[in-house]
Order: sequence, then C-alpha cells, then structure tokens
Amino acid sequence: MLLLSEANELYQQGLQLLLWEVTARVDGLATADLVSATETAGMPCNASQDRDEVILLLALAEWERTPAAMAYVEMAEAAARPGVCLIPQE
Repeated sequence: MLLLSEANELYQQGLQLLLWEVTARVDGLATADLVSATETAGMPCNASQDRDEVILLLALAEWERTPAAMAYVEMAEAAARPGVCLIPQE
C-alpha cells in the first residue's frame, strides 16, 4: 500500500510537470486548435470545455504514453486485483 501511494504521488508530480510544459508549449494557440489536437491524441473533448480543461486533457494524453505513467497503471491494476485501493474505505 505504501509503495502504491508513493507511486501515485510520483505519477501526479510527473503529470503536473508535463502540464506546465504543455501549457507553455501551446500558449498562443486557439482553443479550437487545442480541442482538435486533444481529439487527435485520443482524448474525448468538446468545444464546451474551457481552455484549461482542454490543455489538461492534452497533457494527460501525452502523459499516459510515458513509461512512468504506464508502469504506474500496471502497478495499480495489479494491486487492484486482490482488492488494494488508494481510496479510503468507509
């Protein structure tokens, strides 16, 4: 459980760093262009979402293809099989 919790923290940190990079990289692009890029990256997106949401989805699409993110997902899925979960049970 501790290892999964630490991995989750690193996953979130990596996503946040990438979000900052993507935000800087797309500065100046129209939101409609970002929506198109996000959809092309395979993330569901629509024009009703605000710019920050679209940028987050674009960053998430990129992040999910990194080795670190893929390793975390595999770890979390393996832990979930016997019932391990980071969400506190009531």
